[in-house]
Amino acid sequence: MLTDLTDWVIDVIDKLGYVGVALLVALENLFPPIPSEIVLPFAGVVARRGGATLPGMIVAATIGSVVGALVLYGIAAAIGPERLRAFVVRYGRWFRLTVDDLERAERWFDRRAVVAVLVGRCVPLIRSLVSIPAGFRRMPLGTFLAYTVVGSLIWNSGLVGAGYVLGEENRWRRIEDVMDVAQYAVIAGILGAIAWFVWRRFLSPEGRRQAQARLDEAAAEADRDARTVATEPRR
Repeated sequence: MLTDLTDWVIDVIDKLGYVGVALLVALENLFPPIPSEIVLPFAGVVARRGGATLPGMIVAATIGSVVGALVLYGIAAAIGPERLRAFVVRYGRWFRLTVDDLERAERWFDRRAVVAVLVGRCVPLIRSLVSIPAGFRRMPLGTFLAYTVVGSLIWNSGLVGAGYVLGEENRWRRIEDVMDVAQYAVIAGILGAIAWFVWRRFLSPEGRRQAQARLDEAAAEADRDARTVATEPRR
């Protein structure tokens, strides 16, 4: 299936040029199975053949990056911090998340929003996801756009330029091997963070104590609500 997808990506770029690159990069933000490590280097190959210019391919890829990022930002901004907070209040206990946890995460992102967006656009897998917290926090759109453009330009220039330099004879596919290693490193980091979270919230002695305290508090609140209902005069 991946081979078919790769062949389709190459065919789209061959036929549509700049438009194909912009479209594929925008879709890659929303549909991660579309491999940017194929799209961008092959765009460089097409430029080397003379079917497009190198700067043109970089600009097309950056336009696609910004469009895809704006879609995710818009969806998250439409949900907004209020709905996110309501979700945590209602369902957070199942994930051992509290409003305090959410507020700490929000403060962390607010302090580092610019760095998160700029650097995040240059990290495999994280590139698309960084638009979501920016949208939830309704980061100023101008700031979000500016740093999305800069980060995307860095990423796109590197991969499109690498494809241009390596050229034909499938040498450009070496980039895919390098990016696979980078993605595995990112996945390992994410899994490590999840493991730490599970240990801290579910398995550690402190986590079990906090969980029991939350359960006791929820039970006490439910008992208070039941008593309030029972003591209300019937009409």
